[in-house]
Amino acid sequence: MKSTLVIFLVFIIYFIFPVNASLPSILGNNLIEKTCKQTPYYDLCVRSLISSPRSFNTDVEGLAKIMVHTINARATHTLHRINKLLQHRQDTNMKRALQSCASRYDAIIKEDIPESLQALRLGNYKFAEAGTVDAAFEARLCEKEFRRCKSPLADMNRVVHDVSIVAASIVQTIV
Repeated sequence: MKSTLVIFLVFIIYFIFPVNASLPSILGNNLIEKTCKQTPYYDLCVRSLISSPRSFNTDVEGLAKIMVHTINARATHTLHRINKLLQHRQDTNMKRALQSCASRYDAIIKEDIPESLQALRLGNYKFAEAGTVDAAFEARLCEKEFRRCKSPLADMNRVVHDVSIVAASIVQTIV
């Protein structure tokens, strides 16, 4: 009788527990997929969200917050790159463009991101969306600064822009 009970418990633990343990992950993936299908950059959205373990146990608002944090990480990385480029001698047009971009990325990090996160916390989704859209706009304007010289930030500006648009699209689904 005792050995039958042990075998039964082993069976339960071995076969049923792993299925139940993976349910949040499976459900999280469905929410990620459903949410990302409503954005213009599906692959970028999915890659960004699945890279965060928090995305598997959250709601759409949580996914929006994760994307806003992703904007922050990408913008911070871009600003570091800008500052490194400014340390090297540049021609006047390049230096002016980089300085303008530094100011724009500083605004994304110090204004747009905090505004969006605060608005999400308060349930003011229109302001959250406005902050993410502004971040996309700032990245696009940075790229336009290089009209007189070749942009060393083209890929980075595109990513910040696209991640910001994904975040805005996710926030729009909440409204």
